[in-house]
Amino acid sequence: MSVLCIGEALIDMICTDKGSTLAAGENFLKKPGGAPTNVAAAIAALGGEVYLSAKVGNDPFGKQLQDVMDSFGVNTQHVHLDHQYFTTFAFVSLMLDGERDFVFNRGADAQLTVEEIKLIDLNKQDIIHFGSATAFLDGNLKASYYHLLQEAKALGKIISFDPNYRHLLFSDKQESFIEQSLFFLQKADFIKLSDEEAMLITKTDSLEKATQQLLQWCRGVFAITLGKEGTLLGLAGETFIVPSIPIKPTDTTGAGDAFVGAVLFQLNEGRVKNLGQLSQADWTKIILNANKAGARTCEYMGAMEAFRHLNSNIFD
Repeated sequence: MSVLCIGEALIDMICTDKGSTLAAGENFLKKPGGAPTNVAAAIAALGGEVYLSAKVGNDPFGKQLQDVMDSFGVNTQHVHLDHQYFTTFAFVSLMLDGERDFVFNRGADAQLTVEEIKLIDLNKQDIIHFGSATAFLDGNLKASYYHLLQEAKALGKIISFDPNYRHLLFSDKQESFIEQSLFFLQKADFIKLSDEEAMLITKTDSLEKATQQLLQWCRGVFAITLGKEGTLLGLAGETFIVPSIPIKPTDTTGAGDAFVGAVLFQLNEGRVKNLGQLSQADWTKIILNANKAGARTCEYMGAMEAFRHLNSNIFD
């Protein structure tokens, strides 16, 4: 069986002029991206069977995204080319004070329709991953996201959710983001969060308080990634830490997506139908391997380049 990832496929335009604003910057590095696209690439790199459902423009950038996914072995039959909207772009420059100058030029990713979701044969999928940073913004993608969740739940699929909060997208829409995240969080079987996301969604001021709230809300397993401190796992009313892998990071881009991809790859390869059948020891092994995938990704520049160095041989 296989995994289905739904959400944005986009082009990141990264300003390489250190400390420059986007207006002043002259040199940009073009990188394929989008959180669910990254997760799909990571699963495929590890040797898993995975589909991507997304919409890109019928332009050179959309075709590049499709070609890159094909090169990893991702099934792209549900990646649609839109003839009216341009491929979505995210322009970003890192300022000297650590702030980001950011412009989001949204295009085709918002246009994925319910009708296109209905073309997917969900009998081929065991796991559905919802990990889009843009799906909670207005657009056809939002309706498609909710429709797929409803269909997947009705069929008893394993639901994976990563809220992928981006402050630059939701700075004035935080309440909407929190409300929608809570809806998905309470439906999901596996949830991946950062510590910042955990506190934001639970409206708490400490990781401990956030964790206690999540234990009450989540019917599934949740993982809170803590960087060098490891991963906090919430399981059956208890929490425990799985240690991280010591490295000297080159670039952390895509590490969280590699982590999620590695978890879903292992669940799919193990033909797990119900996460409740997994013990704490099983989860410790799964998360430790996912931490290894995230660490390997940090050793290379750029998510897609890093994923080409992923394989299941890094696992125990």
